[in-house]
Amino acid sequence: MFPVLETERLTLRQMTDQDAEAIFACFSNHEVTRYYGLENMESIEQAISMIQTFAALYQEKRGIRWGIERQDTKELIGTIGFHALAQKHRRAEIGYEITPAYWRNGFASEAISQAVFYGFTSLGLTRIGAVVFTQNEASNRLLIKMGFQKEGVLRQYMYQNGIPYDTNVYSILTSNE
Repeated sequence: MFPVLETERLTLRQMTDQDAEAIFACFSNHEVTRYYGLENMESIEQAISMIQTFAALYQEKRGIRWGIERQDTKELIGTIGFHALAQKHRRAEIGYEITPAYWRNGFASEAISQAVFYGFTSLGLTRIGAVVFTQNEASNRLLIKMGFQKEGVLRQYMYQNGIPYDTNVYSILTSNE
């Protein structure tokens, strides 16, 4: 059973093909993809394929990705979740994005807080990592604010439109050390 999480203003839920337009609107936006290591989506089919990839991630126990839905408007405004899940080593990496129209409203921190809590309590993780383009100032600031510690820089770690970029690597531990 796919877990549904609630915060004060958000519902984190499983995505379906009905969410394809919202996913496409998000991932066809250069503001979203420029620090994502992903080229802009060009068709609704790509959005449906991404939703199916997220479903397979969960079924194969390699991670989990929620759609971030506003409770008041029922709009899907982004996604969040864990990938590179290694149960044996009790670790995973977190990833997220919010549609630019909803930036700077505290939605990302609300979703991250809930996802991190779920990772530590329900998945039994002891470490949650994050890899962020060094230029992505908003996300770098957000992770520090959320209690993540910067561990270093991975040089030329991700490609975007054929160009290699450096990324910062962060982690948060259950013990918070």
